[in-house]
Amino acid sequence: MKQIPNRRAAGLSLIELMIALLIGTILILGVTQVFGASRAAYQLSEGMSRVQENGRFALDYLQRDIRMAGHFGCVNDQARRQATGALDSHFTGAALNFGYSIQGYENASPAGVTLSPARVAGTDAVVLRFLRGNGIPITAIDATGVNVDATKWSVLTDGGVATPSMFGIADCAFADVFAASSVNAGTGRVVVPATVDLGRYGASPEGGPAMLYRAEAVVYYIGQGAGGQPSLWRARINPDNSVTGEELVEGIENLQLRYGLDKGTAAKPTGYIATQAVASGVGSTEDAWRLVGQVQVALLAASPDVAASAQATRDEGRLTLFGATVTPPADRRYRTVYETTIALRNRLYGN
Repeated sequence: MKQIPNRRAAGLSLIELMIALLIGTILILGVTQVFGASRAAYQLSEGMSRVQENGRFALDYLQRDIRMAGHFGCVNDQARRQATGALDSHFTGAALNFGYSIQGYENASPAGVTLSPARVAGTDAVVLRFLRGNGIPITAIDATGVNVDATKWSVLTDGGVATPSMFGIADCAFADVFAASSVNAGTGRVVVPATVDLGRYGASPEGGPAMLYRAEAVVYYIGQGAGGQPSLWRARINPDNSVTGEELVEGIENLQLRYGLDKGTAAKPTGYIATQAVASGVGSTEDAWRLVGQVQVALLAASPDVAASAQATRDEGRLTLFGATVTPPADRRYRTVYETTIALRNRLYGN
């Protein structure tokens, strides 16, 4: 019988196995690095997109209302203040003083207003008072109030104010701003306080020349948002000086404002902006703030979430708002500054 020789079983040696494990580990590490880099790039891209989006929205809100400062019908506040009594505000207290169409506060909260949430320390605030851009022609005036076409009432409720209570009556000679004694939107009836001189206005069944507007008094400031980050807030001031706050844009951490001043006087503005000043440099009187024809805005915006594996800011983690250096926390969020200049179109060229 032929004997079958023993053969050694073929397989991997220890050295070959160790080399295979080393190669596999290198490949896994490479894949992990690629994944990590892709994730960081995605986070950075997402953070930049959110910051750009939030910055754009914040500037849009501010521009829209700052441009309205000084609007009181067909004639602005500068022109009306040239004649005594041409612009009458039937409110008491600093919060609703419509003699100040714009009033800034440097690292301070507005006088006479309790903000909720509170303003973040180190940020500016601004109060804007004006009549909305669209009004309704008044069809009838009697001893106690005015009437407008009820089918056009929605003009007075745009911008999220379903039940307006502050109004302005204006033509090209006079303007009165007041809290209505009563309002009936169904019939277009607004009862006004007895202090309003309705006898100086005219009306016709076709409407006009006097117009009825919704009056606005709003505060823009930085407060803590619902998500735990600072946000841009808009607070509407009510007739009783309480406020109705609205969180507009999350991730806005700082707001700094500078004001361009007309080189003329309150009695004779020129429309030429000669100097820039922070709020404390403008002054405290109505005449001083009526010289403001331009506002420079600087916003510091941060991404809502972690944006990258390292602090994702420019200038080695330092940012500047109008020359002031801000060092944000090392929380790995993407941050950048947006600056713009806004002209108060109702103050240009003294019109």
